[in-house]
Amino acid sequence: MKAEKIIYDRNDEAFGIAVFDDAGLAEIDIYNEDRAREGNVYLGKIVKKINLSNEKYGFMVDIDDGHSAFLNSYESALKEANMSEGQSVVVQVVQEKRAEKGSKVVRNIQLAGTYMVYCPFKYDVEFSRKIDDIEKAEKYAKFVRDNSVGQEGWILRTLSVEADENSLLQEMNRLRETYETIRRKARTMQAPALLYAKENPLLEYVRRYKDTLREVIVDTPKLQDEVKGVFDGEVSVQHEAFEEYGVDDEIVEALNRSVNLKHGGSIIIEETRAFVAIDVDSGNVHAAGDIDNLNIEAAHEIAKQIRLRNLAGKIIIDFAGSSEYRFMKRVIECLEEDLADDICHSRVLGLSRAGNVEILRQRRRPSLRDLYTVECPTCSGTGRVEP
Repeated sequence: MKAEKIIYDRNDEAFGIAVFDDAGLAEIDIYNEDRAREGNVYLGKIVKKINLSNEKYGFMVDIDDGHSAFLNSYESALKEANMSEGQSVVVQVVQEKRAEKGSKVVRNIQLAGTYMVYCPFKYDVEFSRKIDDIEKAEKYAKFVRDNSVGQEGWILRTLSVEADENSLLQEMNRLRETYETIRRKARTMQAPALLYAKENPLLEYVRRYKDTLREVIVDTPKLQDEVKGVFDGEVSVQHEAFEEYGVDDEIVEALNRSVNLKHGGSIIIEETRAFVAIDVDSGNVHAAGDIDNLNIEAAHEIAKQIRLRNLAGKIIIDFAGSSEYRFMKRVIECLEEDLADDICHSRVLGLSRAGNVEILRQRRRPSLRDLYTVECPTCSGTGRVEP
């Protein structure tokens, strides 16, 4: 995606980030200050041990987030945890709480910098699949490996190939110091406690899109200075920018079940506890060629809505007309192209035997619906009335 403008706006206990491309609003992210944010590190307290399938078990961990977080006893590259109620454990949030579910946490901490991700429990050096200059990436991977200390791992991010070796070395030292600070705090603080707060996500957005970004709007001079430290383009201060640029209205629209398509028909989006169901309604469009064009338009709109609403997990799409692969091939290709650079790692699985197109998208944050609505206590989310 080629972002052109980013708007940051704060309101009471929450702040929002809106990303615009040449077609309009493309992404919205809302953060509540009272939530444990993805990437934060906590000293948690085990409150309950629970049995899982296949003789595995997990733990419910108090991180002072309103709901207990879930920790699996088994994690790749780590010894299986064997703890009991009342013990303290250092964990990192990988999925924020949503609806009635608490956060998901892991012991395998990763600290992200501008150029690299520090992995204290991993003995390897990898680089992002999005790096085009493989030769330079391999050269830098060797440099990082030669400058690693003891058992530690690193992941070179996409921006790493734009830095010099000295910048990489400085960031390595800074991330190591951050991790040591976390360890020191864990030895002296009482659980539950926040050990490390991830930087303002606005800076991550700016770095991600800075190649095409032309303008950033923030709400304070202090944040303006921070953004100028990572972005050379226009950075201005404006209050209530969401209202000024119509973002608040777009959020209301993004909470609707139905999205009308420009050339007829619509898509219906239903978020359930198990998966997201999307139906393409052809409306008055019936001709074979028109149905094909409708599905192509719907595919582009669905990819946009997945980002805009932050839909995640298993996404099942029922397109209009025939579900034969020869008709669906171009539709699937459109979804793959539009979601290729998705930061949440979307995988278009293809056509199921039932004729539906399936997508798996990494879940990191709650959807807009989870952030702005709660389940109706009267109907328990069924949304039906008796005639």
